[in-house]
Amino acid sequence: MVDIALPPAERAPAIAAALRAGKHVLSQKPFVLDLREGERLVALAAKQRRKLAVNQNGRWAPYFSYAAQALRAGLIGEVQTVSMNLNWDHTWIKDTPYEAVHDVVLYDFAIHWFDAAALFFAGRTPLRVFAANELASAQQLKPPMIAGAVVQFQGGTATLSFDAHSRFGPEETLSITGSAGTLQARGPICAAHDLTLHTAAGWTKPKLEGKWFNDGFRGAMGELLCAIEEDREPSNSARQNLLSLALCFAAVQSARSGKAQVPGTVRRLPRPSSGIRIQGGKMGAKK
Repeated sequence: MVDIALPPAERAPAIAAALRAGKHVLSQKPFVLDLREGERLVALAAKQRRKLAVNQNGRWAPYFSYAAQALRAGLIGEVQTVSMNLNWDHTWIKDTPYEAVHDVVLYDFAIHWFDAAALFFAGRTPLRVFAANELASAQQLKPPMIAGAVVQFQGGTATLSFDAHSRFGPEETLSITGSAGTLQARGPICAAHDLTLHTAAGWTKPKLEGKWFNDGFRGAMGELLCAIEEDREPSNSARQNLLSLALCFAAVQSARSGKAQVPGTVRRLPRPSSGIRIQGGKMGAKK
């Protein structure tokens, strides 16, 4: 198998070449810049009988992983709302290539949280997305550092809020309400491990083990390797990841237009009106 971590524009041809060479592939995220190109790669993988997965490593962050397993086990019933809020200082990108990414928050960073929304509402059709972004007061960076989105699903909503220009008290919170319970988590960015599960039977605080970095990366790669061994579709398959991208692309277009968008109708990542070149890459987190 091949792990391809090139930027999106150069990555797609490399993925196609690897699949034609008979290799299974793990693609870096974001998978593609155009849903049609992603669909062609998914079809090629099926034709070649190869596995194609995406490195959406956040799925194996302990708090996201626990939440997904709790939902699959029916511990909180039918999901009604998902709320994810982050405030942190992302100004380290100044004078780096990331500063040229107009949607560095809503696209490059938030793709993990759009993917989480798709994961938590698995099997539910997304109806529309409304999003907005804005320059923070007195910010010295080019791209908007404040962004938010609301995703309407059949029977529920997901709300995502990002303040990447917050100098003090960085924190991430997650709240999932369901027909039979509520799951809440909070803590440092990418490490919201103070988790509580509330049901009619009472409440519990499970002890989470591991970290997003690097357990998330082991999880994404390990899931693909297990899928190859067991000859099944990986849970982080490119086919499933197209929905996460559809949510993200719709959010970016909504922020540009000021109008709600239907996921799937925005076929490629919208380009900023300023003409800034969209650059894809690894998650915008300082390591």
